[in-house]
Amino acid sequence: MPSVLRTSMLAAPLVAVFQIAGPAMAQTPDHEAQMKMLTPVLYVEAIEPLLPFWEGRLGFERTMEVPHGDRLGFVGLQKDEVEVMVQTRASVTAEFPGLADTPIGGALLFIEVYDIDAVEAALEGAEILHPRRKTFYGSTEIIVREPGGNVVTFAEFGEAE
Repeated sequence: MPSVLRTSMLAAPLVAVFQIAGPAMAQTPDHEAQMKMLTPVLYVEAIEPLLPFWEGRLGFERTMEVPHGDRLGFVGLQKDEVEVMVQTRASVTAEFPGLADTPIGGALLFIEVYDIDAVEAALEGAEILHPRRKTFYGSTEIIVREPGGNVVTFAEFGEAE
């Protein structure tokens, strides 16, 4: 895989994932659910404060944006093969009022990277929740909180220390 970042596992507000990305499954002839892709949707109060983190620090590019009033209500961000979507509470609540009480900043993202040194340099000044560490399962990781309150673990498997 030629990408620099690849999403390995995560937890995101499930209803928001299906609301934006649509059903991520198709039925095979034998009716087994086949999964094609999972894109996390970070549920936040405001998108604008997150953009310097995702675009500026990490090099993600906006692939789509949807305004909501005089602010952004939704953006899609992509770098290589990794996609992250961000949607505001106001945008979600306008369409689905029953979701107004959904907690903000509850997603945990785990992103595998090729070069933890480069990612760590890009994160200088970010809120570090756990400094660089070597895990028992063979990865070198750094864990940060992005400006929307979500936790992102960047992990390199292999030769890094």
